[in-house]
Amino acid sequence: MHKILFVCTGNICRSPTAEGIMLDLIKKSKLEQEIHVESAATMPYHNGDAPDSRSQACALAHGLDISHLRSRTIRAEDFAEFDFILAMDKRNVLDLEYYRPQGDKRYNKAEVKLLLTYAPEYGTEVPDPYYHDGFDRVFKMIEAACKNYLAAYQKNKTI
Repeated sequence: MHKILFVCTGNICRSPTAEGIMLDLIKKSKLEQEIHVESAATMPYHNGDAPDSRSQACALAHGLDISHLRSRTIRAEDFAEFDFILAMDKRNVLDLEYYRPQGDKRYNKAEVKLLLTYAPEYGTEVPDPYYHDGFDRVFKMIEAACKNYLAAYQKNKTI
């Protein structure tokens, strides 16, 4: 099974949006038995919390319900379990590499990349909309990257 983990700082805006979008795309592509998706935070600020109400409202406006998702913090095992950990910004990438356990090759499985690697027309980083309005723009950026990621996966069955 191909496993993807989306990561942002608090796991209440960007990464649960990405999880919701990708789960919907996977369902529409009938790939539920082939691809597993989760999301996580680099910081434990919101463990157990639902996505931000503005993220939920934006997702609902696009036909997605992400209200059931709950925030969690990155775990050491994630680096051994997931194929790709897709970060929203460069700070997330730095934090992830800091948290990656060293000295045990099994933790080298996950490739950490910026999500917008798959939608470079939007730049390199998905901005955090938490402190300013921009949820719809962020949704569109994430959606484009998720669609491109899934298309690349379907073409190669690997990324």
